[in-house]
Amino acid sequence: MSRKHIIEGCKNSLKRLQLDYVDVIFAHRPDYRVPLEEQVRAFSWLIDNGLAWYWGTSEWSALMFEEACQIAEKLHLHAPVVEQCQYNMFVRERFEKEHKPLFERRGMGTTIWSPLAGGFLAGKYNDGNIPEGSRGEMMTKSGGLLASIPNRYFGAENKEKTIKLLTTVAEIAKDIGCTQAQLALAWSIAHHDCSTALLGFSRVSQIDENLKAIDVLEKWTPELEKRINDALGNTPNMELNWRTWSQE
Repeated sequence: MSRKHIIEGCKNSLKRLQLDYVDVIFAHRPDYRVPLEEQVRAFSWLIDNGLAWYWGTSEWSALMFEEACQIAEKLHLHAPVVEQCQYNMFVRERFEKEHKPLFERRGMGTTIWSPLAGGFLAGKYNDGNIPEGSRGEMMTKSGGLLASIPNRYFGAENKEKTIKLLTTVAEIAKDIGCTQAQLALAWSIAHHDCSTALLGFSRVSQIDENLKAIDVLEKWTPELEKRINDALGNTPNMELNWRTWSQE
């Protein structure tokens, strides 16, 4: 994330994409080895020179995002405007709790990734077993960090809890006439601070199927959302949230 790599990387990517500019360029993951001011200056330079319209971050902490904004304000540079973070029925803390002050103070946009938790919310794992040929099996066999993800949900400590959550979500989906995957996707994009959701597919047929989550969203009600959240039982405790900057 040095100035050299940010600028060279952007130019090389644009060349490969055969584009003059991109709408948004993301700082993918924080780099604590490079001064934050250097990173802000580099991304601001890309915008000033017409290589991007805006810049954003990916999996940055709320404090680091806010610091980048304050550096930009102090030096009259372009601040980040969007954050790309994981958000799904299993992973809620950062999006709903940590980033809440940024939504309120900065009007920050979000591009969420893994709304189906790597496929674990799609319905194939509801019995607690990892199907042959599934992404979960690939993760398990890969070793390293990826191998820890299936264990996070289906290890001895959490397996029973995960199965209960998945089967309950499946029952709700059946009641309203959609698939479990469609319900999980609709739940993610129903949050008013979700701007965009990134979807991954292993089969073309999954595209049309999962995009029907938009139809589910059109039927969304506070009562349905409460029913789902009660079933999940993992709504972040906002009373423990750090003070919002807007109140200071």
